[in-house]
Formats: sequence, C-alpha cells, structure tokens
Amino acid sequence: MTQPKTGRRMRPRTIESAREGSFPMPRFLTRLNIIHLVGAALALLIAMLAVAQAHEYQLGQLHIDHPWARASAGPAPTGAAYLTIDNKGTQADRLIAVETPAAKRAEIHQSLMEGGVMKMRAVEGGLALPAGASTALAPGGYHVMLMGLVKPLKEGESFPMTLTFEKAGKVEVEITVEPIGYSGEHKMKMKTN
Repeated sequence: MTQPKTGRRMRPRTIESAREGSFPMPRFLTRLNIIHLVGAALALLIAMLAVAQAHEYQLGQLHIDHPWARASAGPAPTGAAYLTIDNKGTQADRLIAVETPAAKRAEIHQSLMEGGVMKMRAVEGGLALPAGASTALAPGGYHVMLMGLVKPLKEGESFPMTLTFEKAGKVEVEITVEPIGYSGEHKMKMKTN
C-alpha cells in the first residue's frame, strides 16, 4: 500500500499492521507511552528515596541514623533499640529521655563488663553527645531498654519512638525491627582488586 502524497501519514487500520511496521505508529500513542514510563520511573524514585530517608532523621545539628531493634525471642517482656547520633554542631547536647508506645517504660541503659561479668545499668542524667562526635547506641554498649513490651517485636514491623534532647528538643523516629541475629552493621558490597 502506498502513502498518498498529501504530506499526511495514514493511520494504521489495525494494531497488528502498526506492529509489523507497515504503517507508522500514531504519535500520540508514543508520547503517551513515554509519559507513562516517565511517571512510573518518578514514582519508583520517590518511593526509593522515601525508604532511604526513613532511617535518617535530622534535628538541628543532630543526625540520627538507622534506628532499629531486634525481634523478640518468644514472649520476652523486654527488648532494646539502637541507633547512631551524630552531633555535627559546635555545642554538646544530651539525650535525656525516650518514649514509645511499644513498651510501658523506655530508658537509656549501658552494658559494660565488670569483673568478667556483663552488667547493665541505667544512664543517670542522660547520654552525653559531645560536639563534633558520633555516639553509637549498639549491642554491648549504650542502648534504649524497652521494658514491659506491649507485644513481642516482630521482624519487618516498626514502631515510633520519641527522643528528647536537652538542647535540640524532641524528634520522633521509626524503629525498624530486624531479625534476631542482626548486629546493626550496614551490609555493603565492596569491590576488591
């Protein structure tokens, strides 16, 4: 079939003929497909950024990274939450209180070895956050002790926690529940030569 010499292309009579290439695809279909693809790509990018940012929080000069807790081992009445606080400011601050609806009580604790025995104690007066330094709340050290859990912590779930700082104020973070054996280390693949 030949095209008329009017300068206009004929539209394909069937989708099959357009796919076979015997007729050009209408322009609006191509543009519409591109718009849909770009829209889908933007939606995916926004979702990925939201997930990436969900584990990072900023309150003034304090940067809070990767708040998490381990899944409960059975019906244990206690648990612990961990995170890293980076004080990028020039003034020291202090984490003075923690609250969560996931437990009846939440306190800042420290695990330490004394005489060959691991002991845990509440941190009186709050946790010091020196200026320009990073403070890790991690297994075997400082942590948020969750006492009287409302329900067992299940892997993949999350719960809110409010952190109160002496100078910076309050921020609510979302604690992600990780597997029982999780250590808190970010897993990254590194290329080696």
